[in-house]
Amino acid sequence: MFIRIVKLRFHEEHINTFLNNFEEVKHMIRNFEGNQFLELYQDKNDPRIFFTYSYWDNEEALEKYRDSVLFNDVWSFVKKLFSDKPEAWSVDRLATLE
Repeated sequence: MFIRIVKLRFHEEHINTFLNNFEEVKHMIRNFEGNQFLELYQDKNDPRIFFTYSYWDNEEALEKYRDSVLFNDVWSFVKKLFSDKPEAWSVDRLATLE
């Protein structure tokens, strides 16, 4: 499994635009071949900051998504709403406790 975390910071006036767009595309992203899991989080202290957590079969699956028309359409739309450069991390899960 390949886990990707992306931090996004938006101009305050664009938060609802981002959320509406995410609502429209979230199932397409989640159902993209190789995607196993997708969540969106909003920071408790700064409502302009969001994080996406996605799980992919492997790094190649994520790259296939990043090379897709879907990603290009989504990214082209949301990048205009950013107030800061997005940050991304690829991480390994070391432990899960339930």
